[in-house]
Amino acid sequence: DLNWVSVYWIFALVAIVMVIVVFFFKLPKVELKEDEKVGSFDTIKELLKNKYVVLFFFGIFAYVGTEQGVASWISQFLSDYHGMNPEVEGAKAISTFWLLLTLGCFLGLGLLKLMDSKLVLKIFSLAAMISLATALLTGSGMIAYYGFVGVGFFASVMWSVVFSLALNSLKDHHGAFSGILCSGIIGGAIVPLIVGVLGDAIGLRGGMMFVFIPLAFIFSI
Repeated sequence: DLNWVSVYWIFALVAIVMVIVVFFFKLPKVELKEDEKVGSFDTIKELLKNKYVVLFFFGIFAYVGTEQGVASWISQFLSDYHGMNPEVEGAKAISTFWLLLTLGCFLGLGLLKLMDSKLVLKIFSLAAMISLATALLTGSGMIAYYGFVGVGFFASVMWSVVFSLALNSLKDHHGAFSGILCSGIIGGAIVPLIVGVLGDAIGLRGGMMFVFIPLAFIFSI
């Protein structure tokens, strides 16, 4: 009776439609500039000797880890500490988290026209920490609910700002650097795991406190 599995048939259909559309459209050939090419393994090794490359890699790691470290455990937290139904309030909280993360991107685009990107990143990462603290420490289920979805909203600008700051920190090898940055999405697999392990040991509230570490790293950028 896993009716939710039907959503994967929708994903499969969308993927097939995309393949058909791409197949019938003649796309222009893209000529990469020299700094856009991935380059050799020696280029990768050379880049990894640059401390800014490593730090921005962990910036992406921290962002995706934050995103997944919160979203993966919202429903369980609301169930354990506030008795909310994972299939009702829990599911709604997660979907609202992703909705606000998407909508927040549009607000972020506007703010980046008016404010320095580093200042936007500081404000939003600090607001995400306050929102997460509110969700974890309040005794009210609804305040926790809105605290969690608020984290999604404030996380919305982080990926694009961190990525652009990273690329602007180097004059060349942007293609190879982009590949290194994209590898940072492994944070989305590691941080939720750490939260879960800590949650088993000290309770989920304590486990989710770990997310403040990647958020603090993003703030430091």
